[in-house]
Amino acid sequence: MPTVEQARLRMQHELQAARKDGCKAVKLIHGYGSSGAGGALRIELQRDLRQAAENGAIQAYIPGEEWRISDPGTWRLLKQFPEWKKDSDLGRGNQGISIVAF
Repeated sequence: MPTVEQARLRMQHELQAARKDGCKAVKLIHGYGSSGAGGALRIELQRDLRQAAENGAIQAYIPGEEWRISDPGTWRLLKQFPEWKKDSDLGRGNQGISIVAF
């Protein structure tokens, strides 16, 4: 169980590696929290991703609970990357993931 800071550093490292490898979008699995009420890692990492999207460091961030076709941000991403329509979490409201587009 990593601390928030350890998870933040790992997320930054993995996102940089994915971008360097030429990935255009990734699914980040951060988990929902063992308490069942949403853990600190999810909250903090999603806050970091939201800020990165607002600052233009990433193209887009979609929290798992919004990862559905009816969400405008998801629909824009699916038009850009139609292969993501096959993602097993699409439409499931999985709060333990986030989608990140570079």
